[in-house]
Amino acid sequence: MDKALTTLELKVMNLLWSLKKAPVKDVLEAWPESPKPAYNTVSTIIRILEDKGYVDHEAQGRTHLYFPAVKKNAYQKNFMQNVQQSLFSGSLNNLVSCLINNDKLTNSEIKDLEELINKAK
Repeated sequence: MDKALTTLELKVMNLLWSLKKAPVKDVLEAWPESPKPAYNTVSTIIRILEDKGYVDHEAQGRTHLYFPAVKKNAYQKNFMQNVQQSLFSGSLNNLVSCLINNDKLTNSEIKDLEELINKAK
């Protein structure tokens, strides 16, 4: 999981995480916006993801069913650790401060964050 995902790769991964297991045509059908990319584009992205170790497949007749080889929460955790190390010199405080200061948090979001902190104690 050391290789970062591009925006397009992450879009395909999010679709595979939600679909669980699917052929390329199902990934394309689930594409959230128009215009949809070409079939070959999605197929190429999936093969790249497979080369990076994020996707695996099983043969089903003449087609392949693709599925995530990495759990979404594992990717998120690894991604955030990399962000913390590379952009914030390893400081969790600086990372959280950046998130809080750059977003306009609602009272509800602040309450949710407080609850998360209390659970972590």
